[in-house]
Amino acid sequence: MTTSPNPWALEARALLALAMPLIIGNLAWSAIAAVDLIWLGELGPDAVGAGALALNLYNALMVFGMGLSTAVSPMIASERGRRAHPVRDVRRTMRQAMWSIAVISLPVWLLLWHSEAVLIAMGQEPALAREAGHVMHGLQWAFLPYLLFYALRNYIGALERPMSGVLIVVAAIPVNALAGWVLIFGKLGVPAMGLFGAGLASSLTAGFMFAAMLAVILIDRQFRRYSLLGRFWVSDWPRFRYLWRLGLPIAITLALEVTVFNASAFLMGLLDRASLAAHAIAIQLAALCFMVPLGMGQAATVRVGIGYGRGDKDAVSRAGWLAILMGLGFAIVTAILLVALPRELVGLFIDVSAPANAEVVRLAISFLMVAALFQLVDCTQAIGAGVLRGLHDTRVPMAFAAVGYWVIGIGVGAFLAFRTPLRGTGLWLGLAAGLAAVAILMVARWAMRGRLGLVPAR
Repeated sequence: MTTSPNPWALEARALLALAMPLIIGNLAWSAIAAVDLIWLGELGPDAVGAGALALNLYNALMVFGMGLSTAVSPMIASERGRRAHPVRDVRRTMRQAMWSIAVISLPVWLLLWHSEAVLIAMGQEPALAREAGHVMHGLQWAFLPYLLFYALRNYIGALERPMSGVLIVVAAIPVNALAGWVLIFGKLGVPAMGLFGAGLASSLTAGFMFAAMLAVILIDRQFRRYSLLGRFWVSDWPRFRYLWRLGLPIAITLALEVTVFNASAFLMGLLDRASLAAHAIAIQLAALCFMVPLGMGQAATVRVGIGYGRGDKDAVSRAGWLAILMGLGFAIVTAILLVALPRELVGLFIDVSAPANAEVVRLAISFLMVAALFQLVDCTQAIGAGVLRGLHDTRVPMAFAAVGYWVIGIGVGAFLAFRTPLRGTGLWLGLAAGLAAVAILMVARWAMRGRLGLVPAR
């Protein structure tokens, strides 16, 4: 007597098979940013602070483009759910995504070129803003190639063949490390460029990643069949508008989330330089932990989207709940590690034995204690947003993010930082409160998806 495979077990395997390469790719990309921070740490705490300011401003704009690119995943996934081989629809979706990236890149470049003035207008120290501007003049050119790479990575992920993107990001780690070493410190006969060299190294790395991904989709037979560059200048305005209608709320949601942490860095800069440097280290460690639930949420978007395209409510439910539960399990592990090994983790970025760094180390450790507390809620809100995107539900989650991050998170955090003795630790406690509010709202909406009519009946 044979028994049919358990559908939950089958879904778990499919979800993990898609999520693991995405998680590895996310961790590898985060490692690239960590290498940049390590090189800047060799130049001193002020360089770390300037790099943090530049990256925070840059990422605030980058995530907007990433949000538009993220719309590729649920669109292609639902198209695959409706038809086995939607070649023309996939090609048109990707074409409009690349058009959208080109449209937003020019104004972003213009703004980032004047980042020193922007940072001064935000109240940052002129000397620190000037140094951050040096970083940005090299970094801003990464914007277009990285977003094109990211869109193509979402394309192959939605086709459930993400490994090529993983390999490219992993290969980019030594490329970025070598470029940073050469350009920042003036090795191999190249003049030392300092902070500008750090930004330029990231731009060269982004160019490498896009070129490598483009080569893969033009050479690999499974990807080449979609002819992504075929008839590239032919418009599809209804699809362009739908991509923006779906992707704009995602972009705003991601921007709200990321800019909360960016705003916290700016607020840290108003406290003192030690708090800013400690925040840069702690947020980098928290971001490393976040890469796993982020990858799980990306995989859940695809798996939920395929079920959504088929109109299969059971498949939608299995994919979403499994992603949330798996992500929570990982979050518990990372929270334990942050509590158990804070000094060792901070030591990855700065010399913890140097007397000059004592205050930065102390503050970074206190921030990590709070980061451990919000691992659970940060994981839940990230995956909750991912499963809702699979249902093409992006507007209400955007409102959740606005209230949770900016009303609760920044409101509570700023009060505790500037009106109580908690200072930087209070700011981190406010962030935790905002993440908790968003997590509760996202999961509640997911649980009520049937009553809200988010899953079509077929």
